[in-house]
Amino acid sequence: MTKIDDIVEDFALLDEWDDRYRYVIELGRALPPLPDSAHTDANKVQGCASQVWLVSHVTPDGPQGPVLTFEGDSDAHIVRGLVAILIALYSGNGAREILATDALDLFDRIGLRENLTPQRSNGLRSMVERIRAEANAALAATS
Repeated sequence: MTKIDDIVEDFALLDEWDDRYRYVIELGRALPPLPDSAHTDANKVQGCASQVWLVSHVTPDGPQGPVLTFEGDSDAHIVRGLVAILIALYSGNGAREILATDALDLFDRIGLRENLTPQRSNGLRSMVERIRAEANAALAATS
């Protein structure tokens, strides 16, 4: 799995939107496949024009509280790449760190969000909200 720092560095080298677009698709292709059994309504992210599934796994007793890892998938190539970036950003982090991390700011800094269609931007926000909700639920379960 590609680390978020590597993704940010790679984006800094890409000046053209076409190159960034291709890179996002490559990231999506490298995303480990989600088993068909995980393509359920419970895992489906609401608010996305494409179909997106996110699965979270919580380890409740990390040193800073619960730690979350994520798996995901989409039926659209570019969206699958966005899922890969979000997983690189959030997976393996503590719930508090997830809640303190602004994914939309990251997407702005790497120049990706400005080139997303309004539908994809809405879907991106829905995915981030879902991840944040999972982090909040993990925190609530440990208190």
